[in-house]
Amino acid sequence: MIALLQRVREARVEVGGRVVGRIGHGFLMLVCAEPTDSEATAERLVAKVLKLRVFSDEGGKMNRSVQDVAGGLLIVSQFTLAADTSGGNRPSFSGAAPAEIGRQLYEHTLAFASSQHPTVASGEFGADMQVHLVNDGPVTIPMRIA
Repeated sequence: MIALLQRVREARVEVGGRVVGRIGHGFLMLVCAEPTDSEATAERLVAKVLKLRVFSDEGGKMNRSVQDVAGGLLIVSQFTLAADTSGGNRPSFSGAAPAEIGRQLYEHTLAFASSQHPTVASGEFGADMQVHLVNDGPVTIPMRIA
């Protein structure tokens, strides 16, 4: 799975003018399933994200996890993370999992994250979403878990 984490002070997702997910401080987690991914892959990704130490401690050093700071996770599906821009000017998204597999793995990611962490919000799979965020730092971390 591919993920792009953004440490945020706050973030929300809107669909059709209504808020479908919102968090205060924490991670905005954009995720994309790839064809060879499994539920185990999704679980490894969530486990890694929850332990990633990029939040500031008392000394201002990035030494605390989202769990340590009681932050939220806003998990949003984004198949464009699999974009291949190597040929021409129009990206190919063939590296993303087919929609049904992507939906299943996204829903599993949400369910597993919710079982491991108290504050999890989400976007809406396949919807035209508007994502609003206040990036903190800015801190943006790309990840790929196989």
